[in-house]
Amino acid sequence: MKISFHGADLGVTGSCHLVQCGETRVLIDCGLYQGGRELNEENSDPLGFDPATIDYLLLTHAHLDHCGRIPLLVQRGFKGEIITTAASRELAKLVMLDAAHLQEEEAEWHARKHARHGHGKKGKEAEPLYTVLDTLNSLDYFGRTAAYGEVLNLNGGIRATFLDAGHILGSACISLELEENGRKKTLLFSGDLGYSGRVILRDPTAPPEADIVIMETTYGDRLHKTLQPSIEELYEAVTDTFRRGGNVIIPTFALERAQEILYYLREGVENKSLPASMQVFLDSPMAISATEIFRRHPECYDEEASDLFKHGRDPFGFPGLHFTRQTADSMALNRLGGGAVILAGSGMCTGGRVRHHIKHNIWRHESSIVFVGFAAYGTPARTIIDGASEIRLFGEDIPVRAAIYTIGGFSAHADRDELLAWHQQTGKPERTFLVHGEEETIHTFGQQLTDTQVIMPKLHEEFTL
Repeated sequence: MKISFHGADLGVTGSCHLVQCGETRVLIDCGLYQGGRELNEENSDPLGFDPATIDYLLLTHAHLDHCGRIPLLVQRGFKGEIITTAASRELAKLVMLDAAHLQEEEAEWHARKHARHGHGKKGKEAEPLYTVLDTLNSLDYFGRTAAYGEVLNLNGGIRATFLDAGHILGSACISLELEENGRKKTLLFSGDLGYSGRVILRDPTAPPEADIVIMETTYGDRLHKTLQPSIEELYEAVTDTFRRGGNVIIPTFALERAQEILYYLREGVENKSLPASMQVFLDSPMAISATEIFRRHPECYDEEASDLFKHGRDPFGFPGLHFTRQTADSMALNRLGGGAVILAGSGMCTGGRVRHHIKHNIWRHESSIVFVGFAAYGTPARTIIDGASEIRLFGEDIPVRAAIYTIGGFSAHADRDELLAWHQQTGKPERTFLVHGEEETIHTFGQQLTDTQVIMPKLHEEFTL
């Protein structure tokens, strides 16, 4: 039995872990690196294994940093079976197709740039990592659908169980039961863990005991703000910005965060914390489609959200909400002088429509930029959060004059105490591999684990189990 690590090692994005038991090889996630330009090269580098030898890919959830290299995996020879939950299957299709469109558009832009300078079409930048056709081809390999708690039998006597991780719709922890030459091991992959008490989704399921734990550490060195003060801070940011006559720009992850913020904006209007006349624009075709997918998967809801639907109420809808799918409608929002809340992707401001809205508002004292999620090092969002006096967008250096809010209580990730509590429920594992965190955070969190051997794997490092 062996395990090797091929992404999110001493870093946050690109999750990809490989388990070998006998002749069977199981991949857990195959995510995209996200952040600075140098990560584009990492995405196109060799994966660290031969995709043609992989029998199964078990997908924990549909965030791009967990599913985003699946089309590349198939393009390079994967012929196995992809297994995930029903909600993750729908969301992954949406996310991967969107990524392919963006990559094709960026490749066309670079090709035109080279041509303008008389260089013709050349270089890696002029080629997309994968295409829409590659993505459509990869969908053919999605096989069985995993229900929470159901034991799935894989080749080589491996048994896989998906457990509700409470992170985003359809997210899962995965327990693998392995047996080789009479020896048995239970491996537990946390995926990305949510935390208790959030709206819409159920709390994470208590994990089973395991011999080996592979867990995320995104917020392993800090505690989140409590939820109610975070909601109140959001309301205050909106009302204060409206008093100044500006717009509120919320860089939003299309999956979960957009729906959660809509949920609280609806509540704010209903309880009169926010003006009934407030105009909110969900300016993200992917987030709009994701919201529609949410409505199709009540099996993931907590009791409160389920009750709203049962009584014919939409937890995400209110009179001042507008969906802007078309590019022309998105561009028109930049002519709004004030009084609007605009939710747009991407959450880390690495691409998408939000960059245009930031360009038109971040230089204005009247406006506000409200960050409600994690921002990795090297991303424009992190640059702004860390106090930059100017930000470079579309080849232009733009001064930062808007009010900047960072509201941590909305994170879809468990904080330090939630992570520690989750790990304590896994028994006393022989080894715990810490992944999906910035290096300093991983080291800090690892010092809190005393009843297990802590390992912080490097990229492509392999261990015998």
